[in-house]
Amino acid sequence: MSKDSFIENAAGGQTDDIENTIKDENPGHVFNDSFEDMADVLKASESVLIFPHINGDGDAIGSSAALCKALRKLNKSAYVLVEDKIPDNLKFMDKEYFTEDFSVILNPDVCICVDCGETKRFPKRKRKFSEGKTTICIDHHGTSTGFCDYNHIDPGSAATGQLIYKLIRAMGVELDKEMGEAIFAAITTDTGNFQYSNTSKETHEIVAKLYESGIDANAVSVELYERVSLRKINLEADILSRIRIYADGKLALGYVSEEMLRKHDAALEDAEGVVARLRSIDGVEIAAFVKEHGEESCRVSLRAKRAGDVSKIAEAFGGGGHVKAAGCTIHMDLEETLKAIKAKALENLASCEKGI
Repeated sequence: MSKDSFIENAAGGQTDDIENTIKDENPGHVFNDSFEDMADVLKASESVLIFPHINGDGDAIGSSAALCKALRKLNKSAYVLVEDKIPDNLKFMDKEYFTEDFSVILNPDVCICVDCGETKRFPKRKRKFSEGKTTICIDHHGTSTGFCDYNHIDPGSAATGQLIYKLIRAMGVELDKEMGEAIFAAITTDTGNFQYSNTSKETHEIVAKLYESGIDANAVSVELYERVSLRKINLEADILSRIRIYADGKLALGYVSEEMLRKHDAALEDAEGVVARLRSIDGVEIAAFVKEHGEESCRVSLRAKRAGDVSKIAEAFGGGGHVKAAGCTIHMDLEETLKAIKAKALENLASCEKGI
């Protein structure tokens, strides 16, 4: 499918499912374009818009911030376009890079999605994404569809931050302290502070290079993990008091309702990190945390320890992610969502125990 056809279809309303259109007409879509080729595209451009996924986490925000700074060092007009607020503990990385203004760059030369491989992960911005003369996807999720002109998708990478580090090197930009700290934040959050099984030798080798740029890892860790409000503590205590345990302790299910948020004068972002607490419970193999978001919509975070493949649970509801970390949005009320997730999680555990 030609680039012109891509833009015409996306802008003309013939399809809302941009990545599926490309995949259907170009079944040979590539997932491993070289960093050098993508760097050449970026260096030849004048304007670049960066698209992290909705509900940006440390990897999405950190990767985007580092790439934006690198592009500006090359004198490019570069911004990170978001559709929701940046979590408080990640705001230290926003050096006037992030914007919700869709008109900040008109007809960008390049649109690049970071830490997401499907347009449904940036739903309000997908039309804007289609305006890019060239599109790039850099991601580490196995569910990525390879829908862009250039794609580098590496499920073996612990974080997209590792891939952004390689891209910046390919661009010939010298890593500075600010970029290094943003990439460090990306990697440490997506590896559970280097505790998760996705952490590799390469992860530590890249982090060692980040130290050479002068990063203050302690200062970053304080921003990420040690600026917890009393409001968040009280909300978390309420959530943890309502945990539901199933399958002889192998499944932990938690939730936060809008009523609970009002009770503690809290926001959804104050519930971030709870799923990791559920996963840490001794004996738990799968943890699921459900966040009510409107009357008929819930966001679900899923984590696995040793057994279980939570990406399959997420995919059953139109979401995706990794074997050990995934998520989805379910258009049901809170109780219906809890029942649906419980059923799929128990099914997943049973399949793993049978070796399926």
